Parts: sequence; C-alpha cells; structure tokens
Amino acid sequence: MLSKPFMTTQEIAELLKVSEATVRARIHEGELRAIRVGREFRVAAKDLEAFVNAHATRSATSKSENNTT
Repeated sequence: MLSKPFMTTQEIAELLKVSEATVRARIHEGELRAIRVGREFRVAAKDLEAFVNAHATRSATSKSENNTT
C-alpha cells in the first residue's frame, strides 16, 4: 500500500484528506498506533493500513462476493 516505512501526521492527513489534528486525536485515543520521535509522531505504514482496514465500511471480500453472477 505505502512505499515509506514511517509517515508523519502531515503526510497521513494529506493522504486521508483530514486535518493533522484529526490524525493526532486518533493517535491519542489509541485508535492509530504511532511512535513519538522528539515532539512529533511517526506511524508505520502497516499500522496505517491496519487502521484504514479496521475503519472500512465493508470487508475487502464483500465486493468480490457480490459479483458472483
């Protein structure tokens, strides 16, 4: 999914089309796993992918299951 091993909150916000404050809120709430580097956060690509998958409105297999005609 992503080519960089760690992303900044700004990069994630741009990718997901949300504010940096929203990204930081998800980190503070424990919904998005991150590491602190100095005064900033970094999120591993696999953790962002897990977050996105956990918040999907349906599973990835749902689409293919519906097209079995």
